[in-house]
Amino acid sequence: MNNLQKTDKQVFRIITNEEARQQETLSMIPSENWFSSSVREAVGSVMSHKYAEGNIGSRYYEGNQYIDELEQLAIDRAKKAFNLPKTWDVNVQALSGSSANLAVYLALLQPGDTMLAMYLPDGGHLSHGWSFEPDAKKREKDVKSGLLVYTGGSRKVNITSILYNPVQYKTDPKTSQFDYKEIEKIALKYKPKLIITGGTAYPRIINYRKMKAIAKKVGAFYMADIAHEAGLVAGGAFPSPVGIADVVTMTTHKTLRSGRGAIILAKKELIEKINRAILPGLQGGPHNHNIAGIAVGLGEAIKPTFKKYAKQVVLNAQALGKALQAQDFKLVTDGTDKHLLLIDLSHEPLLGRPFARVLALAGITANYSTMPWDSRPPRNPSALRLGTPVLTTRGMKEKEMVKIAEWIREAMRTAEPWKELSFEQLEKEATKSKDIKQIAKEVKELCKTFPLA
Repeated sequence: MNNLQKTDKQVFRIITNEEARQQETLSMIPSENWFSSSVREAVGSVMSHKYAEGNIGSRYYEGNQYIDELEQLAIDRAKKAFNLPKTWDVNVQALSGSSANLAVYLALLQPGDTMLAMYLPDGGHLSHGWSFEPDAKKREKDVKSGLLVYTGGSRKVNITSILYNPVQYKTDPKTSQFDYKEIEKIALKYKPKLIITGGTAYPRIINYRKMKAIAKKVGAFYMADIAHEAGLVAGGAFPSPVGIADVVTMTTHKTLRSGRGAIILAKKELIEKINRAILPGLQGGPHNHNIAGIAVGLGEAIKPTFKKYAKQVVLNAQALGKALQAQDFKLVTDGTDKHLLLIDLSHEPLLGRPFARVLALAGITANYSTMPWDSRPPRNPSALRLGTPVLTTRGMKEKEMVKIAEWIREAMRTAEPWKELSFEQLEKEATKSKDIKQIAKEVKELCKTFPLA
């Protein structure tokens, strides 16, 4: 970045400071990762200059022979990474996971059609059709009703809830996991045209075959959103929905470590409709520099070393979970099968939002989150979400997870006297706390031992 330092010192300073923050703190947000220098080089390349509306061999602009070659390479590598059947194909043009999901809806549904997906506060995603009820009494009644279905609120938050009719299945109130018999009952009652699995905060394996059987029973398409698990699937550390679901969507920047973007995998007869939904339905020209990053990241993902990485991500998450339980933290679903876990803080001195800020000041970056059957709002929920992708990219293993769990408990003990303070007052106390500063110092030393390359 020598040129940037000369031409724009302000932007250079901001980027340099952000790089230092990432290097000197523990990023434990499950949806974040650190890309290789090769991926970053590809994303910052001259590929960003070129317009390439259309598909391979059929562009609306000239001069796309190398863009065609690049996109085909990304597609071929995706096929290999996810072991695609010959009857399936790939789209790598969607700009993000939400855009990829919207493209699938546009291709397969009509406005007003019913989609069945996971309830957002239980771990689902905004792009799967989210609305909510601002009336607190109505919302409280729904949470306490014991029903495992949510048919939407009066406030349409996401475009999917405006265009379509979302119905959402909740998790079992006892286990916080899927109740497939209940999901089948809901599907039979509401007759969705599309059933969706996946989300942001569900720590357990999803039985894709059971979900496909439910979809088949009601004549629905089945879409598996594996935005979080994509790298684990490619690395063989998590079950794959490919060949089971009708469509599989994912982001590329989480466990897959392939830059920012999205991939859609689907049966060939569906991918043609999805390609048209991307262009001209939703987008103009694809971001070729992002596709370059995806191609490089997928090239890394098909190497044996990536399989070791994916396996270690899960081992680290499970070790972290056990270490947190040893520190008397309660985990949602009592553990994890993948890269993320949720701490139920409802019986702790601090809940999700204030504790996330305390941890950030201690050098541990996490995020507050809702949890199944949480009666608190998303802006001030009861849980904390943690993940191990970046820690594993650093080269950390089970031993380091134990130490991190100790720091998390130490931070909670330190913060307990501040539990009655306002968020702003708590932040001030944490900022000047010697104990919090000491944790941050120790975290920084650990980060130096496991630098990000």
